[in-house]
Amino acid sequence: MNDQENKNLEELEEDNENYITLTDDDGKDVSFEILDTVQYDERLFAVLLPFDEEDDGVVILEIIPSEDPEFDDFVAVEDEELLNDVFEEFKKNYSGEYEFE
Repeated sequence: MNDQENKNLEELEEDNENYITLTDDDGKDVSFEILDTVQYDERLFAVLLPFDEEDDGVVILEIIPSEDPEFDDFVAVEDEELLNDVFEEFKKNYSGEYEFE
C-alpha cells in the first residue's frame, strides 16, 4: 500500500466510524468495514468485511474490552460452531439488506 492509499484510508476512517484498521499477528495492517456488532451469549462480536480483499466473506472477531478505554481488543474466534451461531444472528438482523449464500 502506498502513502496515498494510506492517506485516503486514514481520511476514510476519520470520516466514517464504520472502518477500522487492525494489525494481524504478522504485523501487517488490515482494514475492514464494520458491518455490525452482534451480542451473543453475553459476548460481543464484530462482523467485518475486509477492505482490500477480493474475497466476499466476512471476518468475525470477538471484542474484548482492554485496560485502555480508548481501544478494545479484537480476538479471533476458534470455535467454528460459535462463529456459525454469531453469523446466523447477524443474518437474522440483516436479512433484507444483504444477500447471503
